[in-house]
Amino acid sequence: MRCRYCQCTDSKVVDSRPTEDGTAIRRRRECMNCGRRFTTYEKVEEMPIIVVKRDGTREPFDSNKILRGIRKSCEKRPVSAAAMDELVEDVVREINNSLEQEVTTIKIGELVMARLKDLDEVAYVRFASVYRSFKDINTFMAELKLLLGEQDAK
Repeated sequence: MRCRYCQCTDSKVVDSRPTEDGTAIRRRRECMNCGRRFTTYEKVEEMPIIVVKRDGTREPFDSNKILRGIRKSCEKRPVSAAAMDELVEDVVREINNSLEQEVTTIKIGELVMARLKDLDEVAYVRFASVYRSFKDINTFMAELKLLLGEQDAK
C-alpha cells in the first residue's frame, strides 16, 4: 500500500477491523519511511452483474434503480426507509448468491414483488401495475383476485 504522504510502498498494519456494515475491512497503517499513519479499506472485488432488459439490451446492475422503484411504490405508505433498504439488500444478496453474471429484469421484478407482497400489499399492487404493465382494468382485477386468494389461503 502506498503512503499518501511520501508515496513509500512499505507500511505496516497497526489496527484492523471490519466496517460497521461488514462489507469491508478498515486498516490503520503506519508508513515505515515517514512514520505517518493513514487508513485504507479492503473490499472484496465483486464480479459485475449485467442486467438483460426486455428488449435484449444489457446494462450494469444498479441497486439504486430497485430502490427508486420501491420508494415510488411505497410513497405515502407506512413503510420505513430501513424496511425498503432491507428489501433491496435481500434482492441484491439473492442475485449475488445466484452466481450468475447476467440477470433479467423479469427475475429482478419477481424478486422485488415477492418481498413487497409481504411488506405492504398496496405497494405491491402499485409496483406490479408498473412492472406488469397492466393494459386495462381486467388485468389489474385479475392481479387483485390472485392477491385476495392468497390472503384467504392464509
